[in-house]
Amino acid sequence: MHIDAIEQDQGGLLITARTRADHAICQRCATSAGRRHSRYRRRLHDLPSSGQPILIELEVRRFFCDNPACDVRTFVEQVPTLTKRHARRTPLLRAALEAIALALAGRAGARLASVLGLAAGRSTLIRLIHALPDPEIAHLTAVGVDDFALRRGNSYGTVLIDMTTRRPIDLLLDRQADTLADWLRAHPEVEVICRDRASAYAEGALKGAPQATQCADRWHLWHNLIQAVERSVARHRSCLPDPQADISEPPEQASAAPSTTGKGSTRFADRTRAKHARIHELKAAGHSLRSIARQLGMTDRTVIRYAHAATPEELLWGQWTNKPSVVDDFKPYLHQRWQEGERNATRLLEEITALGYRGSYGALSDYLRPLRTPHPVAPPTPSVRKVTGWLATHPDRLEEAHQLQLKTVLDRCPELAALLKHVRSFAIMLTQRRGQDLPGWLTAVKAEDLPALHAFANGLERDFDAVTAGLTLPWSSGPVEGHVNRIKMLKRQMFGRASFPLLRKRVLLTT
Repeated sequence: MHIDAIEQDQGGLLITARTRADHAICQRCATSAGRRHSRYRRRLHDLPSSGQPILIELEVRRFFCDNPACDVRTFVEQVPTLTKRHARRTPLLRAALEAIALALAGRAGARLASVLGLAAGRSTLIRLIHALPDPEIAHLTAVGVDDFALRRGNSYGTVLIDMTTRRPIDLLLDRQADTLADWLRAHPEVEVICRDRASAYAEGALKGAPQATQCADRWHLWHNLIQAVERSVARHRSCLPDPQADISEPPEQASAAPSTTGKGSTRFADRTRAKHARIHELKAAGHSLRSIARQLGMTDRTVIRYAHAATPEELLWGQWTNKPSVVDDFKPYLHQRWQEGERNATRLLEEITALGYRGSYGALSDYLRPLRTPHPVAPPTPSVRKVTGWLATHPDRLEEAHQLQLKTVLDRCPELAALLKHVRSFAIMLTQRRGQDLPGWLTAVKAEDLPALHAFANGLERDFDAVTAGLTLPWSSGPVEGHVNRIKMLKRQMFGRASFPLLRKRVLLTT
């Protein structure tokens, strides 16, 4: 190809060029031809340069095809990496637009293309997506299958994943058993099918690929078990509250004297005493005050204040016991009124103010607070869902307080104690992939009075082979769930208005 001129105008750069080869290859029969028929000019848009659009005006020739077996009389020569039949864009520009279209689809892709200097409307981008070929399906060993919502609660589709490459290989327009069976018949090389507990997919896999091993997903098995556990806990909800909890109101301790420790017994005071002891211990060991400040993460002034205090009580401003209070002169009267049943601090304040009290309401309230014995409150009854969570949590990850609450519940309810044993044995069987222990687990469950767990066990028996494979083989539906989540993102990105063919193309061709 020979470039004749490069010109610049308001629209961008115009490159004028022409071909010079004496021969061309027929695209239909791959025969070399040398007889020229005519010439004409092609206009090709290319990627912009420095923000300026580029238009290539290329003069090409038409040749006669001399192969009598070829079904064309004439053909146009093509320039490698620059032209294709009937194309008005270079391959580089088309590839860029295809990438934008797959990432953003119509309107959003058109907006980004205009910013990058690529002229393409939303309809053009969508046409480019539809024109792309489907990715080739390699030899399939394991396939994952799951449903996704086209219109939630109304219509659903099916996504199929190559479990070896973790790439989507097809989308089906519904989630019927016959549709999946037809697809599997077209791919008889499938050996493993990973699925959830849906009966439609179990039936479709059995019809379309009877030779394949069906593998139930472990997460769905655990989820189904927890649902059965929650129903069992709900059946024994009467065991959750503590019957020994004393919720009665204790008698008023009207004659109780207020605490003599004042605020010096608060957590602040305890921390102050601990810091004081630690600073004096380090000081006695020969550390400088600056070194002590660095070790304890305290400021120099704070360490100096603690070091100069002989006792921690000197640091508890207003908290040591011997400090006189404005309430001291009125304590006998307050004790008498308290024993008579007067509990209202505002009325007591009015009475002692008439007797000469000049303090604040806060000082009086602080003095009366120890006299008020709080009513003991029964510990809250754990909810069914909370107890279910405790039963389903690994004991090493359960907080100590929750362990104690769970132990209390289990001591009151032998059925829930048996339920916990079966849950943990199933968890070991699931995490360590010991599918050979499933028959023994089913037998042990049926020996207990746990109807909800019996229903779960009956479901496992109906799908015994797939469940055993799921508890034994390393395959999991995790990649399938990830692609279902990505499909949701693509649907939201297109505002739910895209057709199924467009959605299918974007799912299959994007990473």
